[in-house]
Amino acid sequence: MRVGVPKETAEGERRVALTPNATSRLVSGGIEVVVESGAGDGSFFSDAEYQEAGASTAPSAFESVDLVVAVRKPDIVTSLAAGTALAAMIQPLVDHAAVRSLAEAGVTSFSMDTIPRIARAQSMDVLSSMASLAGYKAAIIAADALGKLFPMMMAASGTTPPAKGLVLGAGVAGLQAIATARRLGAVLSGYDVRPVVREQVESLGATFLEVELEEEAEDAGGYARELSEEARRKGQELVHSAVQEMDFVITTAAIPGRPAPKLIDAGMVRDMQPGAVIVDLAAESGGNCELTKPGETVVENGVTIVGPLNLPSSMPTHASQMYARNMLNFINHTTKDGDLIIDTEDEITKGCLITHGGDIVHEATAAAMKANGG
Repeated sequence: MRVGVPKETAEGERRVALTPNATSRLVSGGIEVVVESGAGDGSFFSDAEYQEAGASTAPSAFESVDLVVAVRKPDIVTSLAAGTALAAMIQPLVDHAAVRSLAEAGVTSFSMDTIPRIARAQSMDVLSSMASLAGYKAAIIAADALGKLFPMMMAASGTTPPAKGLVLGAGVAGLQAIATARRLGAVLSGYDVRPVVREQVESLGATFLEVELEEEAEDAGGYARELSEEARRKGQELVHSAVQEMDFVITTAAIPGRPAPKLIDAGMVRDMQPGAVIVDLAAESGGNCELTKPGETVVENGVTIVGPLNLPSSMPTHASQMYARNMLNFINHTTKDGDLIIDTEDEITKGCLITHGGDIVHEATAAAMKANGG
């Protein structure tokens, strides 16, 4: 089997799908790897390192390959030969045009962002890997933007109290944000609609804020599900009360395939302390704060609101290493004796196989496209 690693084309994307280390392991397993010249430059991996790892470098990584591996969907997927496979973060629940193009081109596509969250698939879970990095960076951004110290500081002039922070959403990103902000010395609280995460939040030394719900807040895949209007109202009342006391808030709540839930409205921002900071990790899907502007930093009523995009790409070396390990494990899972195996009875393969044989085979994607009139 021949695997191609293209240079990422999305604006600002500095990650690469395979690092030289991951490449070496594939080559030692009998898989040929061709890397587009300069593909690793943004992550500080040179062509020479890939060549030393056993790969060949070429002006293109799309020609005469069996599998193309990428971080984001390449621009020229429609030019891939029918029967070629693609593994990347395609975002099929929202990028219906890409899915349609892949099916029409006869490309077998795997979306790494739909890997099921089950124990067997943890080593392939790119969302968790990237979310961990985003949570870490969010705490650093909050500390940088806040006009106060995170830790308690004692000096001859007196003692400065620690900053108080709230993290909304206790998934991988939220928990990492709590852990990082705690290491920096802040006092943390965490909120999530899923009471099952209380123990994880408290284990990191944060206080868990909980609202009593009479409905299930988590779906079968372990993600937060969309709540009823009554449940949202209760949650907003709790959040509104909490944010008024906080120096900084980090929001991480997301629902796959849907706009980010609005957890902080303009009225809540008005009631926050002047100088407070909101770092909205859900900016890419519309933001958890009503006033978030994706990709921008704005100040409203004295509150700084940061809407960062693609934070993992701001740490491209480690982000690429983590993504490449996920990709390596995925390739090893879906190949046998150097050949790609499409086993639709396998839960992992079925969970991330989007198009195959000219058809859209991913049930959730097909349902979303049908609901959207496509």
